[in-house]
Amino acid sequence: MAIVLAATWGGMSVQAQEPTNTREQSQAGAEWDNVSDNISDDVSLLAQAQKPSAAPDGQSSVPDAPTPASKPVDSNSPSDQYGKQPKRILGIVPNYRAVSANEKLPPLTFKSALWLATQDTFDYSDFIFVAALAGVDMAGKSQPTFGQGAEGYGKYYWHVFVDGGIENYMTEAIVPAVTREDPRYYTMGKGGFVKRTSYAVSRLFITRTNTGKSTVNLSEIVGAGAAAGIGNVYYPAEYNPWVKTYQRWGTQVGLDGVFNILKEFWPDINHAVFHGKY
Repeated sequence: MAIVLAATWGGMSVQAQEPTNTREQSQAGAEWDNVSDNISDDVSLLAQAQKPSAAPDGQSSVPDAPTPASKPVDSNSPSDQYGKQPKRILGIVPNYRAVSANEKLPPLTFKSALWLATQDTFDYSDFIFVAALAGVDMAGKSQPTFGQGAEGYGKYYWHVFVDGGIENYMTEAIVPAVTREDPRYYTMGKGGFVKRTSYAVSRLFITRTNTGKSTVNLSEIVGAGAAAGIGNVYYPAEYNPWVKTYQRWGTQVGLDGVFNILKEFWPDINHAVFHGKY
């Protein structure tokens, strides 16, 4: 009897516990399904947020990666402007033969060289320069047979003008065409005063070929000498004409040397004194 009662009581206990456990498991399963659904929804939303959307024109709407800002180039900075040659010094003196520092130019054609000599000879400023030289020669009575006064000054003037014109064409066009030399002045632009002055003077005796190699400046030496020799045709005959020939030769070469020095340092003078105005 006792055994039967115990068995009956145990069966009722098991039946009473089964619904409870079953309900708990059902609730736990439902909660897990909700969590899974929420995780799936979150993953879907994240994937959609990361996926680039197409713009109306078919391009991606994802913004481009930022590019590093580049520093603008200052064309007026001293490092970019050193040795920069203008076409005229002080806006007056022709400077067509000068080449800026580090500038590379193609060889001159004979036509271009003739035009270069023509510009130097017939520029308006050249007439002023010739007038000054003629006045100096007249004051020094370099040619006594020319006399003084207006007539004498006129003779000095046209002789000096023709001297310079022939020298320009000989040194800038005719002789360079034969020797294949570049008659232009290539600026050094940097360095000490002595170094750059020596360089400017040395360009009277050293120049570049059309291929860029250094060579003896026959254009200057032979060209100026030939121009001085041609001058004997229109200068009055004297006891020793060769003395005057060498004097004219030396004068022309010396003037070219002075202008080389002026060309070399003009960019520095223009920047320091005139703030690049000229």
